[in-house]
Amino acid sequence: MHFLIIGGGIGGLTTALALRQQGHHAQVFEAAAELREIGAGVVLGANAMRALDRLGIHAAVRAAGQPITSIGLLDQRGGVLNEVDTTAFTQRLGYDNLAIHRAALQRVLLDSLPAGTLQLGKAFERLEQQGSQVTAYFADGSSATAAALIGADGIHSRVRRQLLPHSQLRYAGYTCWRGVIDAQALGLPAGRSTESWGRQGRFGYVPLGNGQVYWFACVNSPAANDATHRTWRRAELLRQFAHYHAPIPQLLAYTRDEQIIWGDILDLKPLAQFAYGRVLLLGDAAHATTPNLGQGAGQAVEDAAMLIRCLHEAAEPEAAFRLFDQRRRPRTTRIVNQSWQLGRAAQLQNPLLTNLRNAVMRCVPPSVNRRQMAFLYEGE
Repeated sequence: MHFLIIGGGIGGLTTALALRQQGHHAQVFEAAAELREIGAGVVLGANAMRALDRLGIHAAVRAAGQPITSIGLLDQRGGVLNEVDTTAFTQRLGYDNLAIHRAALQRVLLDSLPAGTLQLGKAFERLEQQGSQVTAYFADGSSATAAALIGADGIHSRVRRQLLPHSQLRYAGYTCWRGVIDAQALGLPAGRSTESWGRQGRFGYVPLGNGQVYWFACVNSPAANDATHRTWRRAELLRQFAHYHAPIPQLLAYTRDEQIIWGDILDLKPLAQFAYGRVLLLGDAAHATTPNLGQGAGQAVEDAAMLIRCLHEAAEPEAAFRLFDQRRRPRTTRIVNQSWQLGRAAQLQNPLLTNLRNAVMRCVPPSVNRRQMAFLYEGE
């Protein structure tokens, strides 16, 4: 069959690869005129790495990233609130949790697709379903017709907006700065990721390999798109996190203003439906989540792997899309909701509540961590 995929991000490219490997024709249409190397990292859990193995690109992706074997949750002075060594768990699964630069993952996916699969400068405007075909219309006046269409055009999906004009994005109440820098001089331990929770905000970092580190900083903001926070760069972040433990001030000091990306944290209120006849929502277009569980990119990869399973079991797009909907919505809804609640706890500022939260986190038994890892990383 011939599929149209709207959106050339991780979900769209992975889905194109999955469909082509099953013998289908897939064309990806991306609104941007060029794919820029956005300076941010992503974490692919063992669940996503297993899915990439099914698609034949596990080795290439793993070679471009850094396995994460330890996850530390700290207070702003560096005291341990919770520590998880994932080694035994991921060894049992046979797949690592991997940190990778988004641009590196994008390159692996593009290199795995035939030339011409991705068309740039194709801003989607609307779709029409007629009988056994779907037609997509683009802002440049062109159109394309196929047996099915997949909306993988991100959290601000125009495909979703047509299907569900009243669907709501949710502002999480905090805003975020991100950067990828060369921090080799700091000698940070390879494979250990940390997140530090304080009253001024929280700060996390993830090693990407070759001395590169991806960091993120979150601060509460009463309203989205706050005019003051939009202007913050290194100097303001250094003041905000000056009293946090090493290497947080040092990571910010190593960062240039032009390396910093800013954006509010949003997610999508869980949808009641992903499948609409011969049209399917996938990735962030279907289940955008806050980044607190590190599963945004991983769930898009899981989507692609599940889609080809459903198409193998049900040859017609409508039936396969319904099957995908039934299988994916419960898991993605749980991840969206868990991530939302974790973010609320992480961003507490009241001294009494933060002290209580920290005391509770220190008492979390290893069995709870194991159950959560099993849910996230064993996948479907």
